[in-house]
Amino acid sequence: MDKPDDQDAEDIGYLTGQLLVAMPTMADPRFERSVIYLCAHSSEGAMGLVVNKLAGSLTFPDLLEQLGIDGPEAREDIRVHFGGPVETGRGFVLHSADYLQDSSLQVNDAFALTATVDILRDLAYGSGPRQALLALGYAGWGPGQLDQEIQKNGWLHVEADEILVFDGGLEDKWERAIRKLGFDAAMLSGDAGHA
Repeated sequence: MDKPDDQDAEDIGYLTGQLLVAMPTMADPRFERSVIYLCAHSSEGAMGLVVNKLAGSLTFPDLLEQLGIDGPEAREDIRVHFGGPVETGRGFVLHSADYLQDSSLQVNDAFALTATVDILRDLAYGSGPRQALLALGYAGWGPGQLDQEIQKNGWLHVEADEILVFDGGLEDKWERAIRKLGFDAAMLSGDAGHA
């Protein structure tokens, strides 16, 4: 039997590249019915982006104007998401791995994360990644914090796919993420495992 390399051994038990799905009993209103793509999860903590909530009425053209990025007609199809409650003034682009900069974090073969103005310019000019989700802020957890929340039935996790992450149907994304697990949201209870 082949021995896994050190990186693979370190990653066992962590959920990088997966979707977190808030349980119906999520007590934190910022994460109620949230679906979060986990960009990083290790013994040092976790970082992810909410992929099913918009950041108010801010549009991509508005954001480009605020950043002083001139160019062709800005794409209206790119919406600005609420990525999470940490550093809400900072932008992140979760995108397909066909586009990588030196500063990009390649999460896996399908997804990458970039947080530079250059990717916004490339998106505006149509030379960016094939798929992209723009978010302000992120969701973050300290060492062991996310693991504890999962053990207390705060979150489920499911394999991520490009359709679920990048499609524009935000209203039912939470339900679709739960259905990927093979059951209906109405069957969920925060009291699982308690008599």
